[in-house]
Amino acid sequence: MDFTFTEEQQAAVEAAKAVFSGVAPDQVPSPALTPGAVAEDFDRPLWARLAGSDLLSLVLAPEHGGAGLDPVALCLVLREAAKVLARVPLLETSAVAMAVQAYGSAELAAEILPRVGRGELVLTVGANGRTGHDPAELAVTAQQDGDSWLLDGVQTGVPWAQSADRIAVPAHTGAGRAVLALVPRDHAGVTLADQVSTSGERFAEVRLDAVRITTHQVIDAEGGWEWLRDLLTTGTCALALGLGERVLAMTSEYTGKREQFGFPVATFQAVAVQAADRYIDLRAMEVTLWQAAWRLATGSHGALPVTGDVAVAKIWASDGVRRVVQTAQHLHGGFGADTDYPLHRYHAWAKQIELSLGPAAAHEEALGDLLAAHPLS
Repeated sequence: MDFTFTEEQQAAVEAAKAVFSGVAPDQVPSPALTPGAVAEDFDRPLWARLAGSDLLSLVLAPEHGGAGLDPVALCLVLREAAKVLARVPLLETSAVAMAVQAYGSAELAAEILPRVGRGELVLTVGANGRTGHDPAELAVTAQQDGDSWLLDGVQTGVPWAQSADRIAVPAHTGAGRAVLALVPRDHAGVTLADQVSTSGERFAEVRLDAVRITTHQVIDAEGGWEWLRDLLTTGTCALALGLGERVLAMTSEYTGKREQFGFPVATFQAVAVQAADRYIDLRAMEVTLWQAAWRLATGSHGALPVTGDVAVAKIWASDGVRRVVQTAQHLHGGFGADTDYPLHRYHAWAKQIELSLGPAAAHEEALGDLLAAHPLS
């Protein structure tokens, strides 16, 4: 088996490294010292640079002005974004755009995708439901009324909803299936209430009260929302991996310079063993991430549906990134909690990523259900 990334995927990584090289994690106030959101908007200058480097059109088909790459390429770019805590809705916009491309109508794709690639249209998605614990599609009802749909319900914890142009809202119909509605942020009947994420970013509770949208703004193809949810979860795993790799590098650098009894603390066995354990976590996070991303990209069949591989990746990502930042705090000592040093920011982002789209326990339960439904021979 050849695990080498393609030339196009490697080129995407190099382009991402160039764009993110000038981003500092402490460009906004510390979430630990800020009572509300650290900023009103995401990093618009960075968004413009991503568009200028064709990274926003990376996963779009050539007919929409894109490079036609796959979820693996997106995850490679997200991995680099997380290393600098890039404050942009790259995962949400790219994932929704890919769902529109794969499951939406030609009319909707032509309306949205070219503008997404140019950085003119920002997308986000309500993937947390009403409480963050129940399936997101159950939080909103969708009723078809002639050539339009009526939406009612609430989605909580929607990232950067106040800055997005369209909000992808999963909803359930009376027939028991899920649809995905792309709702303009300023549409009649849509109300946003400010929320603040663990990482200090501006999120929103999105309330829909008899919101009427046209049929072409709704993706009702079978499996569309489920595919998007798996892609979002896999992208979150890529963010966890990039963040964890950067934190372990910071820890290695610090323990290599910090001395006790005349020796760098990195040479102490207890320190080295803890760092080695976290390196093993990262490698497990990496291999399970690429398995899930590859399944999504190729549609390959396995012993379990692709959701099983996504669940395994998220279990490792959630538990692994938590262990990495906790060990980093421990090995940094009191310095790790200094708000003039960026480690506490990575810790806050890690906690947000750990719980996003379900903690490890939720995915362990989902994996158990899949194993029960698909016995392995």
